[in-house]
Amino acid sequence: MKTRPQPMYGGTVRTLSRLLGRTGVLIVAWLTVTVAGTGVVVATGESQFAASEAVSGPAVFAGLPGISNTVHATASVKQVGALFDGGLSGGHYCTASVVQSAGKNVVVTAAHCLSGGTGDTVFVPGYHDGEAPYGVWPLESVTLAPGWTSGADQDLDVAFAEVAPLNGREVQDVVGGYTIGTSGSGENDGTTATTVRITGYPSTADAPLTCYNDATAYTADQLRIACTDYTGGTSGSPWVTGLDPDTGTGTVIGVIGGYEEGGDTPDVSYSPAFDSAIGSLYEQAVAASD
Repeated sequence: MKTRPQPMYGGTVRTLSRLLGRTGVLIVAWLTVTVAGTGVVVATGESQFAASEAVSGPAVFAGLPGISNTVHATASVKQVGALFDGGLSGGHYCTASVVQSAGKNVVVTAAHCLSGGTGDTVFVPGYHDGEAPYGVWPLESVTLAPGWTSGADQDLDVAFAEVAPLNGREVQDVVGGYTIGTSGSGENDGTTATTVRITGYPSTADAPLTCYNDATAYTADQLRIACTDYTGGTSGSPWVTGLDPDTGTGTVIGVIGGYEEGGDTPDVSYSPAFDSAIGSLYEQAVAASD
């Protein structure tokens, strides 16, 4: 579960998996390997991040763990932001990202982030270090699948929310937006892999993490990825493929959510596969936001 921590006995409790998660720098961070068949030398840690900017296509990382990096200069990930309770002083608890729409005012996140409605939730794209470089945008409404609202179907743990205008402008005009990919997870044979970038906001951090790795089929309707340190607050983090590092454009094929609301360990995350059902939900949200 990768939403906000739950209070207990007047304090804040982290899940056992967060307390016992891998700490420090992984031993493999000192290793450099050559990915078979790609001709790409990939070093873990910072050098892995740099190398992955230039790679594309399926199965680039060939089972290697994805090492997450903190991003303080958020211009390259400005389509992604944190969801706050009421404002910057309210604390952020989930992640969302702008997706293209006719009204230029739609974000995608996990359904379990907005199951209670939008309330006083605001979206802060590119948030870092206490700053909102692209503004603080209130959410107006949310579109959820009936299968989620009636039975919390983990394959439908996706929500699209309408963002209110700010100073006469729409959020997509300010930060851009990703396209939506709805081809699903492919054959559930364990071999399907697509390289994606995940960007998300741990609730205990003031800057996002970003990580590249291969997303593979976990079930016929779920995706799985190994990226380190995606703890509470990263639910809703977009899985972006076909990324153009120069323009920041790409296609969202998933968000952290689904199985165990995104996973119960910090180093492995899950997503509903964006299939025709998610495509229909997106179209419904777009029509409602026009």
